[in-house]
Amino acid sequence: MAKETNGKNEPTVIKKYANRRLYDTGRSSYVTLDDLCEMVQEGHNFVVIDAKTGEDLTRGVLTQIIADQEVSEETLLPTSFLRTLIGFYGNNAQTMLPSYLEQTMKLFEQNQEQMQEQITKSLDNIPGMDSMFSQQKNLEELTRRNMEMFENAMKMMTPFNIGGTDEKSASKETD
Repeated sequence: MAKETNGKNEPTVIKKYANRRLYDTGRSSYVTLDDLCEMVQEGHNFVVIDAKTGEDLTRGVLTQIIADQEVSEETLLPTSFLRTLIGFYGNNAQTMLPSYLEQTMKLFEQNQEQMQEQITKSLDNIPGMDSMFSQQKNLEELTRRNMEMFENAMKMMTPFNIGGTDEKSASKETD
């Protein structure tokens, strides 16, 4: 899904209808929660409003996307974190926690970017590595090659006839 804007530096408006359908006004098409998830991952800014009342529903929709992701096999939030977070609702810390979490996530994101830059710089110093990482699929190729090298190394370390001996030849060797 390409990043599209409404021609201004404003977020795209997603209208949510009573039948739970989501309409992307920037692309003039209906979208799903998966589409919105992808838009977030691509850095596309949007707001979700109730088509009838004009109420901002962005927070609830983003929370729904997180909930949908957490029931999949690829979870991100540990159960202990979720329990702790729920425990803060209605607590005095509820007023401070949102800004704390936001700042913590910004720091985490900055650290991730710095780490990725360092890895890229390190790989740039290795001949041939710059072209290897020029495309996203090459990471999969690197993983496949690493597994191949590991398997070959394991084969070289395996003594002869392990797993290939039968009981007759094994009994002859003991005689």
